[in-house]
Amino acid sequence: MNGETEPGWLPVGAGYQVALHGGRVVARNASGARLKGLPAALKDDPVVLDLRQLREWLARHEAECLAEVERWMVRGLPVAAPVLARVWADEAWRAALRDLVVAPYGEHGPDLGRAGFLRDVDAARGAGVVGLDGESAWLGPGPYAVPHPVLLDDVAELREFAAELDVRQGVAQLFREAHRRPAGRAEQAAQLHGYAAAHYAQLRHATSRAVALGYAVRAGVARCRIVEHGRAIDAVVWLGDGDPGCETWLGPLQFVDPSGRDVAGAQVGPITWSEGVRLAAALHAGRTGTSQ
Repeated sequence: MNGETEPGWLPVGAGYQVALHGGRVVARNASGARLKGLPAALKDDPVVLDLRQLREWLARHEAECLAEVERWMVRGLPVAAPVLARVWADEAWRAALRDLVVAPYGEHGPDLGRAGFLRDVDAARGAGVVGLDGESAWLGPGPYAVPHPVLLDDVAELREFAAELDVRQGVAQLFREAHRRPAGRAEQAAQLHGYAAAHYAQLRHATSRAVALGYAVRAGVARCRIVEHGRAIDAVVWLGDGDPGCETWLGPLQFVDPSGRDVAGAQVGPITWSEGVRLAAALHAGRTGTSQ
């Protein structure tokens, strides 16, 4: 089987057996030979239908695990050691978490000096990592953070080290777009306005792109809510209103609190800034004359 795990076979009509393997329902005959396709006579068999429903559930579960781990990262949420140990036993959770850079989370946030690539979890010893110095270590009782890439130094160096370790992250962390806030107010303003005035031939194209990227659109505004250390801030970009078939130009990136009041860029956290610029850049990339 070339190192693959043998699927669990279930008996089904006419001497066949079926199993769920590699995201599809497979069959073998009475002699044990794997068939290239599912025989037509089995397609409506109750066992096959149950396996297809299981496949759909597993796909949803995998997507939910990835989305939740991404939420931990984007919101800077600490994860308790017992929670990490419990979900690690689930293959879908393990696929979402394995190889992410994690760090102990203390009173002042993640201790990035002890960060490493997550390789194991033990109820007693906590998170087991390959440290950024190449040494294996256990991080202790937790809690832990999955640091947003904007918080990591020398991301390019981390990517090279990850390649040496054959790291394959289920949730994009090291390769997620990260934008650091410039130090000066003038430079900050330039970045906030740098993606404005991007032209779309039709408003519906701008709206469709925002929705396809996973952003909320309401009243002509694309919106991304970031909750950083418990503080909710919306990054917003004006798309336009009126006839969906009319052309439009994007507005600048802005930050607002949940009540709609403006928040200065200098007053938002580094993750909020980065995710806001990521929103504006993604919308700008789909403007007229570029690939959408």
